[in-house]
Amino acid sequence: MIRLLLRRLGGAVLVLLALSAVVYALFYLAPADPAVLTCGKGCTPQRLAEVRAAMGLDESVATQYGHFLRGIVVGRDYPAGPDVRHCPAPCLGYSFETDQPVTALLADRLPVSASLALGAQILSLVVGVGAGLLRSRFVDALVLIGYATPVFLVGLVLLLVFSVQLRWLPFPTYVPLTEDPRGWAQNLLLPWTALAIIQAATYARLTRAGVQDALAEDHIRTARAYGLPERRIRTRRALRGALIPVVTLTALDVAAIMTGAVLTETMFGLPGVGQLLVGAVNQIDLPVVVGVTLLTGVIVVLGNAVADVLYAAVDPRVQAR
Repeated sequence: MIRLLLRRLGGAVLVLLALSAVVYALFYLAPADPAVLTCGKGCTPQRLAEVRAAMGLDESVATQYGHFLRGIVVGRDYPAGPDVRHCPAPCLGYSFETDQPVTALLADRLPVSASLALGAQILSLVVGVGAGLLRSRFVDALVLIGYATPVFLVGLVLLLVFSVQLRWLPFPTYVPLTEDPRGWAQNLLLPWTALAIIQAATYARLTRAGVQDALAEDHIRTARAYGLPERRIRTRRALRGALIPVVTLTALDVAAIMTGAVLTETMFGLPGVGQLLVGAVNQIDLPVVVGVTLLTGVIVVLGNAVADVLYAAVDPRVQAR
């Protein structure tokens, strides 16, 4: 297991290094000049040259990328007039729009997105696996509807019904978990539900298929021959084998929900990473866009690594390969 873990971590580091090169090339070596975007419309040629020198754009591409990686690992110094401004590691530069460190902006928004993603993932897992164990046409119809309904439509209906008409829940605003756990859950319940419905439908279909396959295996027929109750066979024996793909998919889906929460955060007005990205794209704030892209890449890569380890933990045959 340790050997597998080290191998996966090594692969994750290589993938992240390649991702950083691709992201840097896409955003900083594109035809649009980042110095022009930073300087603004009324920028003079002299000021543009100063901004370009301050950003290191007058150096070779390899040197610029080296400074970019060095900033992530050990931090970086930026000229600020006669002074030098130090950006501590992991440094992703400063926002063109707010002049704040990108890492500080991400750290401020990440708890919101993490709360949204983890809560939605837990809710979708519980509902999806439970629905997958039931044998009901009504549940099958709900699963199909949930799978086919766009998240923005689900969110809009939830807001209109539970916040506007019934007034059972407040319009979602983010309350930190450490300050008010009840308010935190109460305000995130609608966004969790909107995000969880599609994922729950996926888990339900996956669990249903896995249980049906497991019920056809020899050890299940043996258990029935010994007279074990059908409910115990389904929940303790068939479900155990059916959960292997669900467990691996769960680790991947946490990353997918984090990256796919842009629409949900925007719809519910939650100040998360997705909302930060939308604002950065509208303002062509390249450092923030690069930072969000790298953050989502890290989450996806780590999610894949965790999925591999979990798959090996629940299926020993993987470790032997």
